[in-house]
Amino acid sequence: MNLLREELIDLESRATTQNEAFREIAKIAVKNGYGTDEKAIIASLVERESEGTTGMMDGFSIPHAKCSEISHPAIIILRMKNELEWNSLDGKPIKVIVSLLIPTEEAGTTHLKILAKVAKLLMNSEVKEGLKTTTNKLALIDLISRKIEM
Repeated sequence: MNLLREELIDLESRATTQNEAFREIAKIAVKNGYGTDEKAIIASLVERESEGTTGMMDGFSIPHAKCSEISHPAIIILRMKNELEWNSLDGKPIKVIVSLLIPTEEAGTTHLKILAKVAKLLMNSEVKEGLKTTTNKLALIDLISRKIEM
């Protein structure tokens, strides 16, 4: 399965809290065959967040989950209609979530490789602008795919 697909992107998320965003991520994962248990995925996202914030700079967050209920690695992107309060590194609200979901058996190498690529992506101003403004999911996938090898 592809790591990033059109069905894994919501450019108009109505989530108003971190927990609502985690629920939406889990729902998208299960609906599209990347996971089997929404509650387990949410619990994994919450557990990871409790270890330290995934809120980065400039309105971005990279929450990630590793659990056996995730069947295939995925990148799920949510762009908020309204900014979310998040314990981000710059103290500012979050506008875009780039979430990584990794099966337990791929937790070592796959997880670290994807996380490093996504973190590097979020240092690219063209990608950040695309994540914040594009209205075309396929164009966004193309932009991301051109910047990293997935």
